[in-house]
Amino acid sequence: MQQRLWARVEYDGADFFGFQVQAHERTVQGEIERAIRAVTGTEVRVVGAGRTDRGVHARGQVIAFTVEWQHDLLILQRALNAVLAADVAILALGPATEEFHPRFSARSRTYRYTVLNQTGRLPLERRRAWHVAQPLAEGRMAAASRCLLGKNDFATFGRPVHGDNTVRTVFRADWEACDTMQGARLLTFEIEADAFLNRMVRSIVGTLVLVGLGELTVSEFEGLLWARDRSQVRLVAPAHGLCLMRVDHDEMCEGVVQ
Repeated sequence: MQQRLWARVEYDGADFFGFQVQAHERTVQGEIERAIRAVTGTEVRVVGAGRTDRGVHARGQVIAFTVEWQHDLLILQRALNAVLAADVAILALGPATEEFHPRFSARSRTYRYTVLNQTGRLPLERRRAWHVAQPLAEGRMAAASRCLLGKNDFATFGRPVHGDNTVRTVFRADWEACDTMQGARLLTFEIEADAFLNRMVRSIVGTLVLVGLGELTVSEFEGLLWARDRSQVRLVAPAHGLCLMRVDHDEMCEGVVQ
């Protein structure tokens, strides 16, 4: 019996060449499809909500696939996790409607970027935070982030995966400082939008860091947004600090807990 299923997936992107399957590289999609084939004995194509780049992590990637399975879905989830590599896991699995598509049915996506802002580096943070040794002015970065809110043309900060539409709607863009128990100073940037352009978040963060360093003013940052000129981006934040936190859907599937 064929079933349409959804799953929420977490992965450490450091050792993957992105989400989307590639012929000769290790990818998240390829790893999940390998696991489904090992468990069910059938070739299945997995569709994801976002094509995260090489090195980008996820806590809330959403996927969907159709598979022949006659047993309890909890058994399938456990079987898949048993054969998946240690850097990827199925956190939740359930039935989906036939119309559900992780990407096209999504109403918003939320990304988080983490910056380690202190003089000394921390080896345990090297795979999930960008180390910026110079002090950053969080207040100026937060003020510049507010320029992103609403419906804007983000051509300066990214390119569309398909077509030529670079207009996106940003619902939220916030910076937060956090001092850990070990004394580390972490700055996190969370941004929620209806969709994102390729490298959009990393380009925004890199440019906001220039604001925090005093190399750009808030008004100059806003001017870059209105310029719609990709060549004006001077700094793109490295991939390892970025994480896809969640993907929200109006009617994602049956019995889903967002």
